[in-house]
Amino acid sequence: MTNDVRNEGVWEEIKVKRDFMMSPDFSSHMEGSDQQKKLPQPPLSFDKKNEAIELAADFESVVCNAAYSDLLDIRRSVRVYDSDAVMSQSQLAFLLWSSQGIQEVRGKNTLASFRPVASAGARHPFETYFIVRSVEGLRPGLYRYLPLEHVGEKRVSVEFIKEIENHDDCISDMLSGQRFAAGAQVVIALSCVPYRTEWRYTHMAHRVMLMDAGHVGQNWMLSAAAMGLGSCCFAAYDQKVCDDVLGFDGLEEYMVYACCVGQAKSQI
Repeated sequence: MTNDVRNEGVWEEIKVKRDFMMSPDFSSHMEGSDQQKKLPQPPLSFDKKNEAIELAADFESVVCNAAYSDLLDIRRSVRVYDSDAVMSQSQLAFLLWSSQGIQEVRGKNTLASFRPVASAGARHPFETYFIVRSVEGLRPGLYRYLPLEHVGEKRVSVEFIKEIENHDDCISDMLSGQRFAAGAQVVIALSCVPYRTEWRYTHMAHRVMLMDAGHVGQNWMLSAAAMGLGSCCFAAYDQKVCDDVLGFDGLEEYMVYACCVGQAKSQI
């Protein structure tokens, strides 16, 4: 840390955020949690509000780069997309299942869901939304993944939420002017439902939820690479615009991460 930065008066804020990254004694911070108070556990996922749409999910046909060492070598953030390309339903299904599909649910009084990504305490505090530009058999608009529809199966269902007006401008506004994302076939928006993790970890929940989001993002990117598609994850987005477009209240649910996925024209 340079003296110039400290003299600008930002050092205290930086120090607070450094401390936030450090690991305290978790057991002491879990005392008095709602889980210990035996309060009801929040649901693993929201119930569907609209008709479930089951996607074609032939994963074997869409994975063209299966060697793990190859995926690590070829994964790059892609910022130029073929906006005329069409993503198949199986490609979309693989993206969704490989990042938030529920492989198993265990427990009676306390339910834990096991998925292709790690999550602290198996809480998985996220919902997966996505804005379709061009996917085979789906009309453009906003959708939500329904992981509870097919627990333990490699099947994927989604629900249509609403149309998105002025798609390209909307994506650009959501992602702080990063208009290139609008050319991708889908833009995934990960929302956080914080009480799912707060129920167990109280005020330490927010640190681990950010780690959990990173696990999801890595699977998006590796799964895209496995299918020969490009991807780019975003930390820069306009919180209010995103929450307004996606219909979140900004308190009990809010956006925490985004990723565009599509057919790359070139990589830069």
